[in-house]
Amino acid sequence: MATAKWSVEGQYFETCNCEFLCPCVSSNLAARPSEGDCKAALAFQIERGNKEGVTLDGLAFIVVLRTPGPMAQGNWTVGVIIDERATTIQADAILAIASGQAGGPMAHLAPAIGTFAGVERRPIKFSGDGKRYEVTAGTLVDQACDAAMASPAATEPMALVNVGHPASSKLALARATRSRIHAFGIDWDDSSGKRNGHFAPFSWQG
Repeated sequence: MATAKWSVEGQYFETCNCEFLCPCVSSNLAARPSEGDCKAALAFQIERGNKEGVTLDGLAFIVVLRTPGPMAQGNWTVGVIIDERATTIQADAILAIASGQAGGPMAHLAPAIGTFAGVERRPIKFSGDGKRYEVTAGTLVDQACDAAMASPAATEPMALVNVGHPASSKLALARATRSRIHAFGIDWDDSSGKRNGHFAPFSWQG
C-alpha cells in the first residue's frame, strides 16, 4: 500500500449567506442559494498535519468562495487565507492542500472554480467546543455559529449524513450568529441568527 504524501486532521466550520437550512448541501449543489448567489467561508484548524516532511500542526486556513448561482453550475471565485504563523514552506503546503493541487477532497471542487482570487496571510484565531465555533482572520473574516439542537435536553447537534461535502460526509447543523466576509472582492455581513452554518471534524490525505 502506498504511503500518503500528506495528511491533515482537525476541526472545520463554515457560515454562508443562505438561510437556515442551506439548500446547497442537501441538493448536491443543484439548488438555487437563498440569496441567488452563495458566499461562504470554510475555516479549518489543523490539529495534526504533515506534507512530505513539513509539519502543519496547529496552523489554520480559510477557503473563501462565491458562486454566482447554483454551486453545481460552477464559475466559483475562490481565495485562501493562510495563518500568518506559517513559514513560507508551510504556507505553500497548506495552499497545495486547500486548493486541491495536492489532490485529496478539495481537488474534486477544482473543476467548478472559474477564478482563483489569490492568497492572503492573516493571524487566524479559531476556537470551538463541539457546539459553538468562531474564527477571525484579521479584518477579512469574522464568523461564529451555534449548533442546532433537537431539544434543550439534547447532547448532540442535529446533523446531515452521507453528504458530498469535502470536509466530511457528516455535517452538524448550525446557525450563524455572525458572518462577516470582506476578502477577495467577496462581501457579506449578517448577525441576524437566521443564516446557515455547519461544523465537523475533518481528516484528509493525499
